[in-house]
Amino acid sequence: MSRPTADHDWRYRIKALSNIPPILKMVWESAPAIVSSSLFCRFVAALVPLAMLVVTRVIIDSINGLSGHHTPLQGAFWWLVALEFGLATLAMGMGRIVDFCDAVLADKFTCHINTRIMEHASSLDLLSYEDPLFHDKMERARVQGIDRIGMIQAIGRLVQEVITTVSLAASIFLFSPWILVVLIACIVPTFFGETHFAFLGYSLNSHQTPARREMEYVRNLGGSRESAKELKLFGLGPFLVDRYRGISKELHRQTVALAQRRLVMGLLLAVLGTIGYYGSYAFAIHQTVTGLLTIGTLTLVAGAIAGSSSNIQAVLGTFSSIAGQALFLTDLLEFFSVRPKIVSKPNALPAPRPIRRGFEFKNVSFSYPGSSKLVLNNISFRLETSERIALVGKNGEGKTTIVKLLTRLYDPTAGQILLDGVDLREYDLEDLWKEIGVIFQDFMRYDLTSSENIAIGRIEKRNNLIPIRAAAVRSLADEVIQGLPNLYDQRLGCRFEGGVDLSGGEWQRIALARAYLRDAQLLILDEPTASLDAQSEHEVFRRFAELTEGKMSLVISHRLSTVRIADRILVLDHGKIVEQGRHEQLITVGGGYAKMFELQAASYR
Repeated sequence: MSRPTADHDWRYRIKALSNIPPILKMVWESAPAIVSSSLFCRFVAALVPLAMLVVTRVIIDSINGLSGHHTPLQGAFWWLVALEFGLATLAMGMGRIVDFCDAVLADKFTCHINTRIMEHASSLDLLSYEDPLFHDKMERARVQGIDRIGMIQAIGRLVQEVITTVSLAASIFLFSPWILVVLIACIVPTFFGETHFAFLGYSLNSHQTPARREMEYVRNLGGSRESAKELKLFGLGPFLVDRYRGISKELHRQTVALAQRRLVMGLLLAVLGTIGYYGSYAFAIHQTVTGLLTIGTLTLVAGAIAGSSSNIQAVLGTFSSIAGQALFLTDLLEFFSVRPKIVSKPNALPAPRPIRRGFEFKNVSFSYPGSSKLVLNNISFRLETSERIALVGKNGEGKTTIVKLLTRLYDPTAGQILLDGVDLREYDLEDLWKEIGVIFQDFMRYDLTSSENIAIGRIEKRNNLIPIRAAAVRSLADEVIQGLPNLYDQRLGCRFEGGVDLSGGEWQRIALARAYLRDAQLLILDEPTASLDAQSEHEVFRRFAELTEGKMSLVISHRLSTVRIADRILVLDHGKIVEQGRHEQLITVGGGYAKMFELQAASYR
């Protein structure tokens, strides 16, 4: 569904109502028993007002007959009084039960929708996450999924209000069809006015989303642990505060301007609705004064007019609110409609176990969506079984892109990537990933326990401490964990109370342990020692060489001293492989690799 403009806003609003059925389906899936109970109670409560008016009419006419004509009270008179009390009690009870159901449903639906958003987000590919528009869409989906609880409750109220309105309107229609027509004619303009401003509110919200994201970003910069050092040293506080205040003021100005227009128009339309109600009420009084109606009937008609007027307004207002909020559901449903581009084919092949021939890049090129610049330009190489390859080159030359293509987080723009002679796209994705262990330079630091942080590498082993500790010993993470108060049960990070934060190098050892635990056929380390000192780096690579004995491995590192263990080094420049060979061979050739090595070696002399 395209974004609305002033020329087709009404068509967009009507079309947005189609968003409601799929949301109602989600509501039902979240708590069918609660939804059923709520609807039953609302149906009963909706019929109570008319029942009470009918009983009140009989009671008042009986009293009026006793006082005016000395007609004795009917034998069932006090039972009617008890019935009215019972109906009032029933209405109160149904209202309390409905409130309870709404509270429980809100909690269950929030959990259900957030779970679905998490499940869907996890199914999307990396290209989606690298699209800024996708982040706007996902943020709106997350917010709207929670904020639409009010709309769900409004749908329940609408059902109740419609039943009440129809029952009361039927009693008015029997008395005078024209009163019902006048009431509706005076109230309908209010509905269109509210609907119009609901649409304008949605348009404004969509327009403000990028600015609100920037506000949140600036707010986080002004109070995060990561930015605190530079915030203080560079004196960024006043700058960030002014930036936040400026964006906030502009958004506030836009919101207030719309609210003022809505206030003026709402007052005018409310006056029109009041005229319709009191005109109908005056006509009923006139009919009673002239003797055409009894006092009891006047009470019933006046109550029905008041109830119908308020309920017609409530129905139209609630419907307008639902129609307006249905616009926001567009964001949620559009998010759920996003599909990953990189998926397993039907009847995809399982990953080979063991891998016999390795990986092969054949004339592979790659460019990011929306860009014509080739990050990789017609590269070809093989990664044999039991071979260790290192990728070196300046930043932005495509080293990490090769990793993402090798793991099929991306598909090549041109060319093929083969595994055992079969195109990588023929294999089942989930099964392929089980045979690959990767630690990226920007690895995650999970605010979980030490054991769980390592178990991320093979999550099904999270309850088995033996392989987890073995992986920690190999990566040197065990030395770090032994110094923690609660050892492998210690929560890491500083997000939660009792958590212990680690240094960059200590976190890197934890991340390396994940790769060891995974015990995959292909191990990839993207700048694995960036945060380690020279001695720790040497020890990690010594153990890495032991671990990858007989396996395929690929290493990216800017420290050329650490890639000497590789069987082959690929040197990338402008998206192409310009040199390859062992360290000694490349030094002998005296090309770009030899110059980079000499520059780094000179800094240690």
